[in-house]
Amino acid sequence: MTPLVVDNRTARRLLLDVTGFATRPRTPSPIRTPSGGSLDASAAVVDALGMVQLDPIRTVARSHEHILWSRCATARPPAFERLIERRRVFEHFSHDAVILPMTLWPHWQRQRERRAKALERGSWGQALPPPAVRSDILARIEREGPLCSRDFERTGKRTGAWSKPPHKVALDWLWLGGTLAVSHRRGFVKHYDLVERVIPAAVLAEIRDDAAQLDRLHRDALARLGVASVGELQRFWDATTAAETRAWVAERRAELVEVSVEAADGRRVPMFATADIEERLATLPEPGSRSRIVNPFDPLVRDRARLARTFGFEFRIEIYVPPARRRHGYYVFPLLEGTRFVGRAEIRADREADRLDTHALWLEPGVRFGQGRRTRLVAELGRLARLAGVADIGALPEPLEGA
Repeated sequence: MTPLVVDNRTARRLLLDVTGFATRPRTPSPIRTPSGGSLDASAAVVDALGMVQLDPIRTVARSHEHILWSRCATARPPAFERLIERRRVFEHFSHDAVILPMTLWPHWQRQRERRAKALERGSWGQALPPPAVRSDILARIEREGPLCSRDFERTGKRTGAWSKPPHKVALDWLWLGGTLAVSHRRGFVKHYDLVERVIPAAVLAEIRDDAAQLDRLHRDALARLGVASVGELQRFWDATTAAETRAWVAERRAELVEVSVEAADGRRVPMFATADIEERLATLPEPGSRSRIVNPFDPLVRDRARLARTFGFEFRIEIYVPPARRRHGYYVFPLLEGTRFVGRAEIRADREADRLDTHALWLEPGVRFGQGRRTRLVAELGRLARLAGVADIGALPEPLEGA
């Protein structure tokens, strides 16, 4: 059978659509939080994306706050905490710490087991504390209610410069394995409680065998990717092995559509999609020209290989790169217009000065910084300033050549 050919511009539009960047951020009205953000709309964003990555860095806003805001204009930082407290999402570990729709809990059992076993094997560089430490933690939480790591600081000492005290390792294991769950966060500090006091009883009662979990995870990942290779499908959740994903694709080959996707450099890359792919492609929205400041942990840019192949945009996060070796800056945001990444900017909120500053701006080759593009970027910076909680924006620097 001849594969369905997807040209590069259509591939870009599809990726923008499935990651929520093909249309303007929603400005919903129902069920508002005290800060003005919509709880329902924020939950819908998590449902649509599948997961939202958590990160504590707050040069402008934390990653999850920015990701929700990019798709829901009224979302503000408390919306994330409300999602957990209202039991609309749960927190766990995929490729990193993430929040996931509560409906995924029954299908996440295999990941809880995988992550707990990995910690038992010392994959995080430390041995699991003895059962007595874990029992003491559980007894206190059962008796006192939700507690955070600081509440156990006297139960153990660090054994090395970079090691965690025993109580933190034990909390991680109890959380990853599903004995504890994150009840809420305060100042980004996790508070743990017994899982039966956090996850709704109806959700806990819903049991799925491993085959059903694998099937749901792969189907959901493919729907949220649009088109995918086996590697991309496996990397989406990071909750399956490459062999498991290959087997799932092989078993369902008859119901999947083979596609040939044009990369930014003109190559044709074999992939596959769900049976409704032609209908999805025929109804794709046309992205507007609005400037979009994308969080570096956003689902749109998280898979760097897919990003480079689809958009011809090379990007890496350099927060862990020594300053002398950085090509750009510590925390740099990709800049999107329509179906094209036009550059990147290092942006920081100066909260003492009540101002959002752009410290450096790089344009992609061939991109000009005319008045229209400048105006669009200034408008987006103004919107981002409101998310950051500052009143003003600083002057834009002259763009630097080369990305």
